[in-house]
Amino acid sequence: MEKELQVIDYISNWLKQYALNAGVNGFVIGISGGVDSAVTSTLCAKTGLQVLVLNMPIRQTKAEFARATEHIDWLMTHFPNVEAHTIDLTDTFHQLEKTLPAQTVGNHLAMANSRARLRMTTIYALGQTHGLLVAGTGNKIEDFGVGFFTKYGDGGVDISPIADLTKTEVFELAGSLNIVESILIAKPTDGLWEDGRSDEDQMGATYPELEWAMDFSGNEETLNPRQKEVLAIYRKLNRANKHKMEPIPVCLLPEGIK
Repeated sequence: MEKELQVIDYISNWLKQYALNAGVNGFVIGISGGVDSAVTSTLCAKTGLQVLVLNMPIRQTKAEFARATEHIDWLMTHFPNVEAHTIDLTDTFHQLEKTLPAQTVGNHLAMANSRARLRMTTIYALGQTHGLLVAGTGNKIEDFGVGFFTKYGDGGVDISPIADLTKTEVFELAGSLNIVESILIAKPTDGLWEDGRSDEDQMGATYPELEWAMDFSGNEETLNPRQKEVLAIYRKLNRANKHKMEPIPVCLLPEGIK
């Protein structure tokens, strides 16, 4: 517990100092009903600066929306510097579907990512209006391991408070922060699918398994079948999503032809 409290104080102080140096009023965060956004928003709230939290449902499952609402209510009860808005983007998303070609609308992954990008656009619009930094909610395994985020969606942020923490460590902080029980026991999900599929359903491995694979450097011949499978999943995702996790490639011209 003492270690978690030190991490909490360090991150919240880091956030506050960064915002003051940047000359902004505080932070804006999208609340999904998951542990990452719950912890991030609470860390931001602990700075004492202005915090705007947004619940942005797009055909959300009732459970996801309920968890997000419960956390926002808890946050506003404990921190007077927090303001909240619910912005239902379902109709906006429907209009996008009506405008796009049928082939694109039929691509479920493309439309799932479009949900995240629509939310990012909304968060930045309100952030710019109120002079707030967009706080990212990505953790270490998602941001730097398997790239499990939407490029220019939930990956489009100004500052990343928990990106040096594994998912396991985020859950540990959540316990120390007294995050609501419904979030602590829920299976992690990105909230981009109407059937409420979990992150594990999409990736084929749990976060603890992927964290193990991210740190693995031993002899693969000693691994059991499941460990080999998880390592293959991790490497496949890491390779496929490098474009999200590395700087945008720039074609640098040689001096002779420039």
